Amino acid sequence: MPKLASRRVVLQLAATAAMVAAVPMVRPALAADPAQLVQNTAQQVIEIVKTKTGADRQAAILSVLQTSFDMPAMARSALGTHWNQASESERARFQKAVATAEAKAYSERFGQYGGQTLTIGKLTPRANGVTIVDSRLNQATGQPIKLEWEVRNDRITDVKVEGVSMVM
Repeated sequence: MPKLASRRVVLQLAATAAMVAAVPMVRPALAADPAQLVQNTAQQVIEIVKTKTGADRQAAILSVLQTSFDMPAMARSALGTHWNQASESERARFQKAVATAEAKAYSERFGQYGGQTLTIGKLTPRANGVTIVDSRLNQATGQPIKLEWEVRNDRITDVKVEGVSMVM
């Protein structure tokens, strides 16, 4: 599989799982803790999936990405050393393109709400103010999916789905 196609599959998988987990349309004033941010974000996405379709769903998911996720930090991390070589205009275009593409992909992937729930597990503090929030996406059928959320400064900076990073 080509590198770009592989990256896209990983991002779509991670984002789909992360988004099924989601926050209300307006970002709450700073979450009390990382676990609450993840839970709020999961509830928001679930509400979007249950109540919106088409362009409205895509716009709502884009809003979640822009308010609950640290998209600039995620973009820097995804581009790695290429970030430093890009101009400000290229960086801005990349960030906008990624957010728009991810919102479109997630809105299309979300079929009907199937009763998924998110269970928050342990919180693990890491260096640089990062907290890892372990969770499980419980499905109506099948095994739960392990999600690991990286949270810094009241923003989600990565989601790992069964160990696969959304950013990488």
